[in-house]
Amino acid sequence: MNPSYPSYPSSRPRRLRRTPALRRLATQVRLHPADLILPLFVREGATDPVPVGSMPGVVQHTPETLRKAATEAVQAGVGGLMLFGVPASRDATGSGGIDPNGVLNVALRTLRSELGDATVLMSDLCLDEFTDHGHCGLLAADGSVDNDATLLRYAEMAVAQAAAGADVVGPSGMMDGQVGAIRAALDGAGHTDVAVLAYSAKYASAFYGPFREAVESSLCGDRMSYQQDPARSVDEALREVALDLAEGADLVMVKPAMSYLDVVRRVADAVDVPVAAYQVSGEYAMVEAAAARGWIDRDRVITETLTSVRRAGADVVLTYWATEVARRLSPR
Repeated sequence: MNPSYPSYPSSRPRRLRRTPALRRLATQVRLHPADLILPLFVREGATDPVPVGSMPGVVQHTPETLRKAATEAVQAGVGGLMLFGVPASRDATGSGGIDPNGVLNVALRTLRSELGDATVLMSDLCLDEFTDHGHCGLLAADGSVDNDATLLRYAEMAVAQAAAGADVVGPSGMMDGQVGAIRAALDGAGHTDVAVLAYSAKYASAFYGPFREAVESSLCGDRMSYQQDPARSVDEALREVALDLAEGADLVMVKPAMSYLDVVRRVADAVDVPVAAYQVSGEYAMVEAAAARGWIDRDRVITETLTSVRRAGADVVLTYWATEVARRLSPR
């Protein structure tokens, strides 16, 4: 006769894992299409979409395919779109970023006209896509990034992007004082309703490699003098976040996501504004490469990575899988 054991409390969690229905009932972190933001690249002068070799499934869009991809994302329930421009020419001052007829500002106007208020239209506010040296700011005579001169250009870019239709501008250059300069410029130009998504904790990461291909970056060297050191403690990230909030940030960002979940968690615990995390190009590329070789279950890994970012505390996640995942999550 088998002995009878009491039902110890430690055994109870397993009861809620027994069937898919029980697991759905007991789950604590849920993905929703509205939590996802789709980054999109638009290439000036393109007549056909240009595949990004290191990011299978991602392309530099033409104006027409951009409209199509944006519409599909909105129909799938994706919460927002983040636009990046790939200009035909670049210069030392990134003048294409403030040109009303520059590729990014034209794309913003096009999608605002096409989509109205059906989505949250976001724009990358950084010079790296528009400079011939590939840095996120203007350069001083000695080749270093001139923080204060860059702030003036960021202010101009913010006004240009707001005028083109951006709901949210995303300064990603990690310049000191960038949020305050942008907020003052927006308010001074009458764009008081345009929000600022501050890339508050952006690390000098090796995971950005495929993105550099996507925007055809001409960067020589690195950005370690102005982006955060991965080896620094989370306390530094929290100081950066606090500074951005004091300057008027409406949302804050941690980038990359998966290797910085401890930062996401600490930031989420510390602030009362929405926290975004960017699942960057290298994270995307690793999963796609492993899946192509049959080493992982692609769909499960995508869902697991996104769930981990949400579990860490991110309210929204920028991900190149946004439309695909949103369709999967939507009820049939």
